[in-house]
Amino acid sequence: MPELFLSSFSDPQAVARYAEGPVRQVPGFHALQQMTSLLLAKSVPSDGHVLVLGAGGGLELKTFAEAQPEWHFVGVDPSAEMLKLANSTLGPFASRVEFCESYIDTAPEGPFDGATCLLTLHFLPAEERLHTLVELRRRLKPGAPLVVAHHSFPQSEGEKARWLGRYAAFAEASGISNARNGISWMSSRLPSLTPEQDVALLREAGFDVVELFYAAFTFKGWVAYNPS
Repeated sequence: MPELFLSSFSDPQAVARYAEGPVRQVPGFHALQQMTSLLLAKSVPSDGHVLVLGAGGGLELKTFAEAQPEWHFVGVDPSAEMLKLANSTLGPFASRVEFCESYIDTAPEGPFDGATCLLTLHFLPAEERLHTLVELRRRLKPGAPLVVAHHSFPQSEGEKARWLGRYAAFAEASGISNARNGISWMSSRLPSLTPEQDVALLREAGFDVVELFYAAFTFKGWVAYNPS
């Protein structure tokens, strides 16, 4: 993750406020986590091992652990502060999680029964994103699913402004008063891609089935499968 973005997840005060953000910024945030859990459960065995990349905060880990009492997890994140928050968020479920302060290159090899990367890949430029997807697939068992979700929307000037405006309107309606101020920053600094580009990267990384399951303003989510 570029240092520009990592620094914001290393500030203890910003981390302490993290749990308030996704619910108000991501349409259907809780439903996204629930859908991810259900998609994983279609393939991951009852005693499965799941890799969670971008696990800081622990919100999705808690959802998965509550739904599947025998799953075990490896939670990977480069921010020590965010992993501390995840450990606190999980409470008694933390005993089923191995926390790794790292990037995907130094994450455990697995192989895993499934993996997720939620609200993370939009921080990575295309080349680094492809590398991350390749490394995720390499750690999956044959036929195992990867669930990803992040900002992914048209990038032509007019369409980009329109979709970011819709996203800002949602955030404002959810109680974020300065949402409009972040749009110019997102437009110029966030290395977001189009949905078509995201699907192409998943296929280039080696996933042979890629299915859209979530679409909410600027956010998209896919489930992709490692070839059997």
